[in-house]
Amino acid sequence: MNSIFIEKGSENYRITQNLLSRYPWIKPKIVSAGSEAFWDLAKISADPIGEGKKRLFIGRQKGDFLKKCPGTKNMVCCNYYVLNLATQCSLDCSYCILQEYLRNNPALKVFCNIKDCFSEIEDLVRSRPNAALRIGTGEFTDSLALDEIAGFSNELVPFFLGRKNLILELKTKTTSIANLLKYDNASNVVVAWSMNPDAVIELEEEGAAKVKERVEAARECMEKGYRIAFHFDPVILYDGWEEGYKGVVDLIFRHIDARKIAWISVGGLRFRPSLKEVIRERFPKSRLLTGEHILGEDGKMRYLKSLRISAYRKIVGWIRAAAPSARVYLCMESREIWRKIFYMVPKCQEKPDLLFDGE
Repeated sequence: MNSIFIEKGSENYRITQNLLSRYPWIKPKIVSAGSEAFWDLAKISADPIGEGKKRLFIGRQKGDFLKKCPGTKNMVCCNYYVLNLATQCSLDCSYCILQEYLRNNPALKVFCNIKDCFSEIEDLVRSRPNAALRIGTGEFTDSLALDEIAGFSNELVPFFLGRKNLILELKTKTTSIANLLKYDNASNVVVAWSMNPDAVIELEEEGAAKVKERVEAARECMEKGYRIAFHFDPVILYDGWEEGYKGVVDLIFRHIDARKIAWISVGGLRFRPSLKEVIRERFPKSRLLTGEHILGEDGKMRYLKSLRISAYRKIVGWIRAAAPSARVYLCMESREIWRKIFYMVPKCQEKPDLLFDGE
């Protein structure tokens, strides 16, 4: 981090003070609006997205913290709720959609008034008292990349503890679990890791933990009473991918008790066509530039349907061989693909908490 901007009126929040205490050598600048943190990045850097990751803006969320995942037309939706505590990410993944989504606003933005989100969650619970509500913080940032300096989980975990119809999912590519290890038996908090072979991590996920480190962190969280999840998403096909992904599956089940795994998702690489130019500029050695992609019905570039089906069958097969009762689902795929892999389509389209019950 090389500069910090604080929205006037946000100075005394606990999250703000946590962040400032970790960067005592940086003198923060108080601003009346967040735009000053984003000025002229294109002029001062050939890589404004990368430069934005070094600029921290701390302010209050004035809109809604909690939003329902919009899903994608013609794709099966898991009815996830997104809790937006920050935008931008300190990691730097070649395939990350935030590179495009935040291209004109790339500073790392953290919302300090986190406690205001709890009333929104309470309202949701009151509106759907009998539903199992799955809420995640990993849509616009890595859930834990900033946790050891911002302390988000110190606010979130105590709030969620014991709320049987609420599930908090923290999704990460890091090993930043120190705050989580303070709590015992938070069984309705699911700590989830995005999983790829090291061959993908080294080339496409700059700053992320190696796969063995992720599994070790998952084991530590499991031993403290958390449920664990794994997301093979995005699955990236390369020469030798079968050996790579089979190795990841084997590694998981050597160290993690299958009974403690809440769910596992599998999803193929997908991105908007315009992201390819960003990848070419920022990650010229990326494998994503040479893969065989076509434009899908959702407007995103994807592997050919036949390649996706083949990959899903293999990965799901390896998972089921190790853990026959594992809850596995596809992310952002059509009913047709679901039927080819699982021979059913989940009922969550009609009943949002029935992701794993099929028809």
